[in-house]
Amino acid sequence: MARCIPLNLDCASLCTAAAEMMARNSENAGLACSLWAAECASHEEAHCPRCADACRQCETECQRIATA
Repeated sequence: MARCIPLNLDCASLCTAAAEMMARNSENAGLACSLWAAECASHEEAHCPRCADACRQCETECQRIATA
């Protein structure tokens, strides 16, 4: 769980970067989301599955936008 906090901070930074990449139609916009989804899914705290689901939804949406 100690790894989660730094990863969440990284995720916030990468979300900003992903938004910038989506604005320029980069195909790489959603790459990080799957990493955080896997990390969140590996924990048993009540909020972790919700976090993993949100990351997966973000990854799907980033990929959809990138291929649109």
